Order: sequence, then structure tokens, then C-alpha cells
Amino acid sequence: MPGGGGKIEHDRDACVGHGRCYVLAPDVFDEDERGHGVLKLASVPAELQDQARAAAENCPEDAISFQPDDAT
Repeated sequence: MPGGGGKIEHDRDACVGHGRCYVLAPDVFDEDERGHGVLKLASVPAELQDQARAAAENCPEDAISFQPDDAT
């Protein structure tokens, strides 16, 4: 996939702590003391784009959005 990474956003209010984000994207997300996802970074480098996309696609609450830089 050519191009850069992208931007990821996380709605902490919508998160209920399933933990899929930090399991699927450990370089992008961490967990807080309650087991809820916490962003490690907001600007995703190209090499972490697949992790960011997987986290967004697998969040049951749709609390994560990922916009790749190369999206049209």
C-alpha cells in the first residue's frame, strides 16, 4: 500500500472496554486501568496503517475511526 499512514480518532465515551483495539493494534493503542482503549498516537505512520484499520473495523461500538492519508 503506497503512501503514508493516516489519522486515527477514538471516542473514549463510547468505549466500553472490549479490548480489541489494543489486542489488534498494540503499537497504536494501550489500555487504561479499567481495560478501556487509549490512543498511543493520533498520527499513524505508514507501517502501522494495517493495525489502525483493524482496530477501527473491529470495534463493536464504532468508537474508532481511521482515515488513511491516501484515501480519496
